[in-house]
Amino acid sequence: MSSLSNPLKCSLIISVCLLATLSSYARQTAPGTKTVQLIVDYHDGVEKHFTRLPWSAKMTVLDAMKKAARVSHGIQFQYQGTGATAFLTQIDDLKNQGGGKNNWLYAVNRKPAQQSFGVQELKPNDMIRWTFHNGSNN
Repeated sequence: MSSLSNPLKCSLIISVCLLATLSSYARQTAPGTKTVQLIVDYHDGVEKHFTRLPWSAKMTVLDAMKKAARVSHGIQFQYQGTGATAFLTQIDDLKNQGGGKNNWLYAVNRKPAQQSFGVQELKPNDMIRWTFHNGSNN
């Protein structure tokens, strides 16, 4: 005869799994960990927010995107080129549409990008915002 009842065993197993998950999350975003934020604005009322992506020295916007792709419920994205020629072509199911139409544009700390996301370096607490729109204010 088992010393623990089935409901108690289930509760114990769930508790252990929850504790392991929470401790893993705590290690990734421990107090004092330097982080950056990433917001993906689909321009249709839907946004994805990644509020605590771990920052590292020489981290670029592309590096932050790769980290956001690895988290659960993350993003999928495609790009062409490397370094200064890296060009984002798609996030999730939204592809760039070309001149005068909707395309992915990014800003860091509300300042529009002036260089490729493959070389744009980040500082701790920076906020990256990708928006799918035509570059106008609407």
